[in-house]
Amino acid sequence: MDAGTAALLVAAGFGAGAVNAVAGGGSLISFPALLAAGYSPITANVTNSIALLPGYLGGSLAYRRELAVQGERIRALALTSALGAAAGAALLLVSPASLFEAIVPWLILASCLLLALQPRAAQFARRSHRGRSPLVLHGALFAATLYGGYFGAGLGIVLLALLGVLLPDELQRLNALKGLLSLLVAVVGAVGFALFGPIAWDAALIVGAACLLGGVAGVRVARRLSAALLRAIVVVFGVAVAIALLIG
Repeated sequence: MDAGTAALLVAAGFGAGAVNAVAGGGSLISFPALLAAGYSPITANVTNSIALLPGYLGGSLAYRRELAVQGERIRALALTSALGAAAGAALLLVSPASLFEAIVPWLILASCLLLALQPRAAQFARRSHRGRSPLVLHGALFAATLYGGYFGAGLGIVLLALLGVLLPDELQRLNALKGLLSLLVAVVGAVGFALFGPIAWDAALIVGAACLLGGVAGVRVARRLSAALLRAIVVVFGVAVAIALLIG
């Protein structure tokens, strides 16, 4: 790997870690960078999943204050998230990635619409109590993390949109929970990909180290944003991810 490629991957990793901590959608930066470095789409996808793990870890460490008060909630959602991620990673390893990539942009656009309407949807959910159904929450979370284990672009956007509608809490706490669940998805996927996937380990280490620093820096930015501004940033990044995948 030459110095120019390494510099590209360092910049992409830092940017992806920061974006994932603030809003989600960091794969829009790191995945295309891996493609530009010359890796095949499957190798870039698997390597990207491994590389983003340190960024999620850095974001969760920086958000530990918001996570400390959510222990019971985290334990309740962890198993569902792990099962969904394992199922998604298995699908990636046994089926053509193109089958799922074809619908990824539309899933991301749908999640952006959901997040944009989140305040009204959450208000409706509180009135009707439908948003507090454990079955609805776990079913939606399983579907989101299955997608995350398979491809994962915009996973944070999908998770934050779902959590915002189905859990009554402030956006910063939900953003912290989104990051931790994304970390869990990345860990489960990393185990399967390390055993069976075509990983470019040199690129994964470079992007991953930069992603860790970006994740920590991103949380410091996120804490200074209002809920409305944070929501708007997530929607903008989500639409950008969808457009990039549609025209890519």
